[in-house]
Amino acid sequence: MDIDDLAAARHLLERMGLTVDDLGAGTGVEVPTFAAWIPVVRAAVPATTVANYDTYWRIIEREWPERRLDEPSATEIGRLVQGHRDNVVVRANSRDGHAAVAHFVSAFRCLYSYAERDRLIEHRDNPAAVVPRPAALPGLRHALTVDQVLELAHIAATTGNDPALDALIVRLHIETACRRGAVIRLALADLNVADCLVRLREKGGVVRWHPVSPTLMRRLVEHAAQRGGAQTTDRVLRYRGGRPIGRRRHDTLTARLRARLPWAAALGVSAHWIRHTTLTWVEREFGMAVARAFAGHSASPARGMATFTYTGASIAELATAVAVLTGEPHPLATRDRPSRPRWARTEPGRCGAPDRHPGAESTPKTV
Repeated sequence: MDIDDLAAARHLLERMGLTVDDLGAGTGVEVPTFAAWIPVVRAAVPATTVANYDTYWRIIEREWPERRLDEPSATEIGRLVQGHRDNVVVRANSRDGHAAVAHFVSAFRCLYSYAERDRLIEHRDNPAAVVPRPAALPGLRHALTVDQVLELAHIAATTGNDPALDALIVRLHIETACRRGAVIRLALADLNVADCLVRLREKGGVVRWHPVSPTLMRRLVEHAAQRGGAQTTDRVLRYRGGRPIGRRRHDTLTARLRARLPWAAALGVSAHWIRHTTLTWVEREFGMAVARAFAGHSASPARGMATFTYTGASIAELATAVAVLTGEPHPLATRDRPSRPRWARTEPGRCGAPDRHPGAESTPKTV
């Protein structure tokens, strides 16, 4: 459009008594307030997303309940985020509020992405999109030592109000390296007793079969049968009264481990540390392809992992790794390996409890 056209357009608007802003008015789109919009998004996203972002959404609801989504600027959002960073609780494993800022920005972006999807705002008007999100820092999590895993298993299996349940939880994490959501969702229909396989339902909708030791499979079946069977719930892990466990069971177990073990409190140890430990051992003993399958990761060519298209691990290879990890034959294992980690040795009747106290120096028992 040339200068003459612009002049003609301005002249026409003046004759009609309009401004440029008036042209975008009256579209009928009512932009909601944060107080009205956050419950809508909260109900639309998966439960894991709510768990990750709800802390930050509650802050927005408290600070800006009556503000519309199109009112705050990127600068205002950044100021609110930084204000939260200044108030975060400093823990032993804190990284100067880095994660809090990253998650808060992501929580804002989630709200605005749904607003864009519903055409409440245009992408160019999305202030959260231009708020800088800190790049991820290298992870601090690492594989635990032999004695550290033995101590975790010993505390889980000998303390608390339900050591048998906690021992099973820890043992499941050791043998499958799964996330806690998979443990919570494990159902009776997910137990393939004949082949010693459990079906894990993990984040991102990933569903996969994973081998476990015959001892663990037997203990899972016994646990469910002794606590009400299928008549009580379809979930495998449950309290003595039959009620299935939820996220809080992991929270209380983690709190107890940290309270009893100062080093666990200093590191911020959780179930994910056990996952990291098992996967590190599997990678060292069986290679990256088996470790990726053990973890339930996909090999994406877009990420430079095209080789794994040809070297993907089979269920038999995973079963072999579990056989070595637990020291028990597995029906699907193709071969045996002599090197079994000492921290994975447990008594058959007490899954999760070590053969001996970690401080003892006697030779471990053979399962």
